[in-house]
Amino acid sequence: MTRIAQFGSPFMLGFDEVERMLDRVTKTSGDGYPPYNVEQLDDEEGLHLRITLAVAGFSPDELSITLEDKQLVIRGRQEEDGNRAFLHRGIAARQFQRAFVLADGVEVTGAELANGLLSIRLHRPEPSKVVKQIEIAVR
Repeated sequence: MTRIAQFGSPFMLGFDEVERMLDRVTKTSGDGYPPYNVEQLDDEEGLHLRITLAVAGFSPDELSITLEDKQLVIRGRQEEDGNRAFLHRGIAARQFQRAFVLADGVEVTGAELANGLLSIRLHRPEPSKVVKQIEIAVR
């Protein structure tokens, strides 16, 4: 089956990377674990975002945050303790991976773990408006 290009218009030049990014986003896991929020915090210095994941039960040693080719990847891995005998196990101890594709210019400015919530701060500075006159050569 032939794939139809999202940005196939002749007026949309150089958007191949955006199309690849959309393909990557659609392939990310549909698993709802762990739940998360994405907040926009407006500022005069540009766009500020905060991603908050509910990671109760995970210690900082069991969490990792990496930036891989414009993709923010958060992983959690808990080791099973074989010495524990559960009469009832309602809290899942499982690993997870959650990925977010970042736009050009978005920077990760920090992360914090408090009260079972992992907060990751992102910032995109306000882009400068550039108008450039293109000279026409005559042959």
